[in-house]
Amino acid sequence: MRWKKTLHMVEAHAEGEVGRVITGGVLDIPGSTMLEKMTYINEVDDSIRRFCVFEPRGYAQMSTNLLLPPTRPDADAGFIILQGDQAHAMSGSNCICVTTVLLETGILEMQEPQSIVRFDMPAGLITATAACKDGKCERVELDMNPSFVHALDVVVATPNYGDIVVDIAFGGVFYALVDCAQLGISIERKNAKKIVEIGCEVHRLLNQHQQIVHPENDQLKGIAYAMLIDKGPENELRGATVMPPGRIDRSPCGTGNSARMAVMHARGEIAVGDKYSAYSIIGSRFDMTFAGLTIIAGKPAVLPKVSGRAWIHGMHQIGVDPSDPYQHGYSLADCWGDADDLVKESNDHH
Repeated sequence: MRWKKTLHMVEAHAEGEVGRVITGGVLDIPGSTMLEKMTYINEVDDSIRRFCVFEPRGYAQMSTNLLLPPTRPDADAGFIILQGDQAHAMSGSNCICVTTVLLETGILEMQEPQSIVRFDMPAGLITATAACKDGKCERVELDMNPSFVHALDVVVATPNYGDIVVDIAFGGVFYALVDCAQLGISIERKNAKKIVEIGCEVHRLLNQHQQIVHPENDQLKGIAYAMLIDKGPENELRGATVMPPGRIDRSPCGTGNSARMAVMHARGEIAVGDKYSAYSIIGSRFDMTFAGLTIIAGKPAVLPKVSGRAWIHGMHQIGVDPSDPYQHGYSLADCWGDADDLVKESNDHH
């Protein structure tokens, strides 16, 4: 065997959503901040993303977290989330996975009963508080980014589903939130394919026709995901985040529910101190807390807390033989959806 590149991975999932962690093999990415490093991957050289995410070394239903040294003195570690379409600025489930991996593998020393890990993320500083016992990271609570409404009741004219009303909000990345009631469906496994089709259509049309930019940072822009939402019994919310190239987040989604909390506050449906449980399409749960209020660029913004669990389920190495014709991976529409640019990109680089 002869490899010209070797990466070390720890596999983990947070409430069902796979967020594997690169713990060795990448020294750094150009950029003086984590946001600049993410932008470098997205706009200059994303070979590391393609190498990790696309087949045969990756698959559509996962994220890969690139662990990096922090660029700010108040952080313990930095990381960037690599997904099928691009690198992303923030993810609650991936923060929970990375926290669990860092503590349970000893990369950061675990303190019992509580360990605090501060992450340098492209979207800002995130504090993770882990409840730890007998060497196990039992639960992680995240102090999320300030989350705010960009626009309410935006009408998206879709060719297949007619006019759909969405709310646009920031929860670490930008979301289009779609109430299922207007579509006559619910967040259930049997509806997964239709949820993906609706979410992809809304996501694509909004990014084609609207310029959505964070008011304090123009590198945080565009709708990252569409999230279909539904309500359960009192203080129970259900949701399904549709992620490019066309799949559903298996976790309840921390950033999506943070964006949802901002919309709920704007509509007078939630107050500081309120708590609720957010459930995914597979029935897994995050606990959400409306911890406080702040101001972002003159707009009210909520301070969410997200709590969930992660489990390590494997360790492995990936690499590439110099003679391998698919050194940067490939994708096919059977698993990766009909995003022609994504499929073309993956197959142009082998």
